[in-house]
Amino acid sequence: MRRDEMLARMREVELWDLVVIGGGATGLGIAIDAAQRGYKTLLLEKYDFAKGTSSRSTKLVHGGVRYLAQGNIKLVREALRERGLLLRNAPHLTRVQPFVVPSYHWWEKWYYGIGLKVYDLLAGRLGLGKTEFLGVKELLKRLPVAEKKNLSGGVSYFDGQFDDARLAIHMAFTAVEQGAVLLNYMSVTGLAKDGKKINGVSAEDRLDGNIYNLRAKAVVNATGVQVDDVLKMEDPQSPGMVAPSQGVHIVLDKKFFPAGTALMIPKTADNRVLFAVPWHDKVVVGTTDTPVEQIESEPHPFREEISFIIYHFNKYLTSDIRESDIRSIFTGLRPLVKSGNAGNTSMLSRDHTIVVSHSGLVTITGGKWTTYRRMAKDAVDNAAFVAKLDHQPCRTDELKIHGWVEKVDESDPLHHYGSDALKIRERIRQDESLGNKLHDAFSFCWAEVDWAVEEEMAVKLEDVLARRLRLLFLDARAALEVAPAVARRMAMLMDKPASWVDAELADFQETARHYLP
Repeated sequence: MRRDEMLARMREVELWDLVVIGGGATGLGIAIDAAQRGYKTLLLEKYDFAKGTSSRSTKLVHGGVRYLAQGNIKLVREALRERGLLLRNAPHLTRVQPFVVPSYHWWEKWYYGIGLKVYDLLAGRLGLGKTEFLGVKELLKRLPVAEKKNLSGGVSYFDGQFDDARLAIHMAFTAVEQGAVLLNYMSVTGLAKDGKKINGVSAEDRLDGNIYNLRAKAVVNATGVQVDDVLKMEDPQSPGMVAPSQGVHIVLDKKFFPAGTALMIPKTADNRVLFAVPWHDKVVVGTTDTPVEQIESEPHPFREEISFIIYHFNKYLTSDIRESDIRSIFTGLRPLVKSGNAGNTSMLSRDHTIVVSHSGLVTITGGKWTTYRRMAKDAVDNAAFVAKLDHQPCRTDELKIHGWVEKVDESDPLHHYGSDALKIRERIRQDESLGNKLHDAFSFCWAEVDWAVEEEMAVKLEDVLARRLRLLFLDARAALEVAPAVARRMAMLMDKPASWVDAELADFQETARHYLP
């Protein structure tokens, strides 16, 4: 998957069946689905794949326990089915994760336990394991760091876990394997019309400034929190669809949460669910739900959000943490669909919405990572109707994601590459120095940097350290320490001058500032 090859393929096609704007979970899912149906598909992403919301999730493939409490049975049932399909189709990127819910009032165990039993029933044959009621002794065995005062037992259940940005990259591979063309750092600057109907887009390559006018039978707006920007290209008077909400996560060392079991805090002060989840030998804790006015490519956390997470984490666990213990903080924006109660984003629907405008622009927003495949199916169905394409059924429910392997060895630091791990090891066999670690505290090696640049369309320092290797998300200071050496290696691989290294380091240091405590 190489960018120069993608550019060459893009230039060869005079008329696309679909142009997809947006390279997050939804856009990538649409590209896979459309290409598998045989439609000529082009995806354009303004930044890097999964740069925004899609790399900043709680790392869960889940049905949505909170949505069950809200009575949204349809969304939960659909998400649980999609959870099962994703774990089956991408075993190298997902895993079954046990959770516990401690109870500190006698009734909580039964209230949450019965709800989670319903969760199991809704999953049906794609369930991951049975919910159990736990006594105090058994709960402490599974979660030794749980606060013991007033503990009355709890509940255990199972959900899915994954690496969001790594899945996005493998979805990009999958789309290309199905015949799609994908380009990152390609910004859509306008929509072209033939009379009142959209028949293409104009785009600018953000790396070299080249302008392209691309014709298409249908255009899909899958830009997440930025869908309103594209809607205004079509109609400057558009009222917009999205009420953005900000979610913050903190990352801690494993010593504060040594259990392999994850924690669900079922009800926070603002009626949210909070999670503490083992991830890449660290623990991710979050999230918040704060309405925001401005949409930024690098949103920053508010101090009260960090305090909120620390307070609830410390309330449920014995090992109290302070802000100085945080290794990284990451912030994502949710594209929640507006309603009359837009001031309280925690109450807005997480279901997806599709709107087809009079000009034929297909816009999809809302939803969640777990349901990306179903969202893509609905979007492609609508786009195919708009474009008057031959009807082809969606078959992605059985499509294996790139890198699929039958057996996964999670002790292998390269296991999340799936079948690509063999190719990375071959590079190390040919040059042993590529097996050296980037940083003593992490398993990431130099062969992974080379692979990211040469095979995964990583063209900026942030692409490698934030989304291909996840180091910025795991430990922002460690990422800054290795940044100069990684930038120099990338410059050598891409034949870039010293000035490129200086510019990339300056950009990365500015970005990393948002991840530092």
